[in-house]
Amino acid sequence: MSANNGHGVAVVIEHVRKSFEGGLIRSLEDVTLSIEPGEFVSLMGPSGSGKSTLLNLIGALDKPDSGSIRVGPHRIENLRNPSEYRAGVVGFVFQLSNLIPTLSALENVQLPMLGRHNSRKEREARAQDLLEEVGLSHRLDANPGTLSGGERQRVAIARALANRPCLLLADEPTGALDSVTGERIMLLLQRLREQHQMTTLVVTNDVGVAAAADRAYRMRDGRVEPLDQPPTPYAGPPPERA
Repeated sequence: MSANNGHGVAVVIEHVRKSFEGGLIRSLEDVTLSIEPGEFVSLMGPSGSGKSTLLNLIGALDKPDSGSIRVGPHRIENLRNPSEYRAGVVGFVFQLSNLIPTLSALENVQLPMLGRHNSRKEREARAQDLLEEVGLSHRLDANPGTLSGGERQRVAIARALANRPCLLLADEPTGALDSVTGERIMLLLQRLREQHQMTTLVVTNDVGVAAAADRAYRMRDGRVEPLDQPPTPYAGPPPERA
């Protein structure tokens, strides 16, 4: 499964349903959504509304009970090798950075590239380039415990880009950060989307993050619907780095 060549990928979700506990808990109820290649879409909604469930389905971390999800040529419910799809097509950013505490920033960014038919020298060079791109070229050898929350999340974003994904999925990427640092992370995601032209779907409860997207939706009662009133964009954070 090939990596991104500098373009995003279309995501088409049709009549997707997902439940848990033998059908007792309905998380998604007839979700339909289309995202254009290279588009930045945000999805808001209260806790438990199904936002993260939908992201997990698109990322092939789970399968829908019914309906279909297509990411470019890949039909999620029929994937033969979901791990290869995740490694070659999708980049993940989570609320908590999920970095390996015993590894340096440089080593953490290299992790997704292991087993991807590139040499150690190539992995190191790619990781260095990505950390420079997110403003952390001076922190290559730092372990996560010595990094600020914003720095850890920037390492996580660099890691998500390691294999040049066509699709970036971010689940509450600013949820564990203070408001100023969250604004800087949002602006970083926006800039990286523009530079790499990858399709980006961000699950968030932060109106500033939602406002940065090309389109904003909300999840309610297991369904996706457009926001009645688009959120107000950020005026922009102070210039200091996160």
